[in-house]
Amino acid sequence: MASGFFAILDDIAALMDDVAVTSKIATQKTAGILGDDLAVNAEKATGFLSSRELPVLWAIAKGSFINKLIILPVVFLINWLYAPAINYVLILGGLYLSFEGVEKIIEFLFHRSKEGHEVVEEVEVTEKNSEEIEKTKIKSAITTDFILSIEIVIIALGTVLEESHPFITQILVTSLVAFIATVGVYGIVALIVRMDDAGFKLIKKSNDKGFFGKLGHLLVKALPIVIKALGVIGTIALIMVAGGIFAHRIDYFHHFLPSWSSSKILTILKEVILGLAGGLIAVALFTMGKGMISLVKRK
Repeated sequence: MASGFFAILDDIAALMDDVAVTSKIATQKTAGILGDDLAVNAEKATGFLSSRELPVLWAIAKGSFINKLIILPVVFLINWLYAPAINYVLILGGLYLSFEGVEKIIEFLFHRSKEGHEVVEEVEVTEKNSEEIEKTKIKSAITTDFILSIEIVIIALGTVLEESHPFITQILVTSLVAFIATVGVYGIVALIVRMDDAGFKLIKKSNDKGFFGKLGHLLVKALPIVIKALGVIGTIALIMVAGGIFAHRIDYFHHFLPSWSSSKILTILKEVILGLAGGLIAVALFTMGKGMISLVKRK
C-alpha cells in the first residue's frame, strides 16, 4: 500500500519536473510575443487620469484572464478536431492586429488635432464622455489582448506537441505559460504607469535631497517619454506580430524571398512590410464596408 502511494508521488514529481522544463522552453519561445504584448498593453493602459490608471489596468487584466479561460479549451478542441484550422484563426487575428497598427499610423499622419479652438472643443468632449472613452479603450485593449493571447497559447502548445508530451503535460504547460504571460505583462505595466507616483514619494521622503531626490525627479520626468515611446513601440509591435503571423502561417509568404531568413534585419523588414501591407488592405476593406453601409442607410 505504502509503495503504491510513493509510486504515485514519484509520478507526480516526474510530471512536475517535465512541466517545469517544458514551460521554460515554451516561455523562451513566446518571449518575443510577450515583449510585444507588454508594449501594446502598456500603451493601451496609459492616457487616463492618475486615479483611473490602476482600475483601468485591473479591468484589462481581468479581461485578459477571461480571454485565456476561453482560448485554452477552444484551442485544445480545435487542435483535436482539425489542427489546420488554428492557422486560419491566427491569420484572421493577424489581419486585426495589422489593421489596428496601420489605423494608428494613418491617425497620426492625417488626423492629428489642430491647434487652438479645435483642441479646446476636443477636451470638452473628452471630459463629458470620459467614462465612455474609458470603456471603449478597455474594450479595444481586451480585444487586442485576445489576439496576442491566441498567438501565445498556440506557440506554447506547439512546443509541447513538437516533443510529443502526454496530454496532461500539454494542458499544464500551456496553461502555466498563459498564466505567467498575464501576471508578468500586467505586473510590469502596473509598475510603468505608476512611475510618477513612485517618483513623488521618493522626492517627499528624501526632502528633495540627495540621490533619491534626483531619482524621484528622473522617474517623474521619464514617465511621459516612456508613454510616448511605448505608443510607438506598441504600434510597431502590432505590425511586426501581424507580419510574423503572415510570414510563418501563409505558405506563399513563408517561402517568399527565403534568403531573407538568413539575416535577422531582413527578416524583420519582411515582417514589417507584410504587416503594413495586410493593415492597408484591412483598412481599405473596412473603409469600403463603412461607405457601403452608409449608402444603404441613406437609401
